[in-house]
Amino acid sequence: MGTILVTGGTGTLGRHVTELLRGGGHEVRVLSRRTPPYAVDLREGGPGLDAALAGADTVVHCASTPRGGDERAAENLIAAARRAGTAHLVYISIVGVDRVPFPYYRAKLAVERLVEESGLGWTVLRATQFHDLLVMLFQALAKPPVMPLPAGVRDQPVEVTEVAARLAGLAGGAPAGRVADLGGPEVRTLRELADAYLRASGRRRRVVSVPLAGRSYRAFRAGGHLAPEHAVGRGTFEEFLQRRFTASRPG
Repeated sequence: MGTILVTGGTGTLGRHVTELLRGGGHEVRVLSRRTPPYAVDLREGGPGLDAALAGADTVVHCASTPRGGDERAAENLIAAARRAGTAHLVYISIVGVDRVPFPYYRAKLAVERLVEESGLGWTVLRATQFHDLLVMLFQALAKPPVMPLPAGVRDQPVEVTEVAARLAGLAGGAPAGRVADLGGPEVRTLRELADAYLRASGRRRRVVSVPLAGRSYRAFRAGGHLAPEHAVGRGTFEEFLQRRFTASRPG
């Protein structure tokens, strides 16, 4: 088996991809900004990136941030992969990046195009939002006594380990281009999901639906980020919440 480099290999998704690949017998290198021996900021590139890619047959590109810089990071990664003779670049994207004009989604779509035009063998998987992200959102929104939610928005959260398993399988195979989307098992309203979070976390908040403005909000309301025809995930949001909050309670 060849060597596989996982960018963002210590993150929410990347650490699960790394564990699965290693469990499958692959030699795996983890690239992140702060973790040696391959501590590299992809936005800056440099010799450390070339060292990380030397001899790597496949790259699973999980590193990403909504704070900006994904396109520059992808350009540096692709250039280094070409120099190293890497055969396969696997990229994780988000369902709806071509339908929702949200800035982070636009950046992910731009990276998809860079991957497709890289000259490397490539695979792109789009997934719906992770359960973890919804919990982070609800934690932030539940800080005041009144919890505001964007009115009329639904979501289709997916278990991150299921996405990791799909990515690991793709990394072990040949380049496949754009593969079928991976969506969570259920399309739910944000209100339903928020109520489930409040019950599981033991918080009491008055939930208020707030109409917003803008093209991105309209696209989210229209379901541009959903993939009901690809609802192949199995783990539900309630199951995730039960594990998350049971583990965090004393005793």
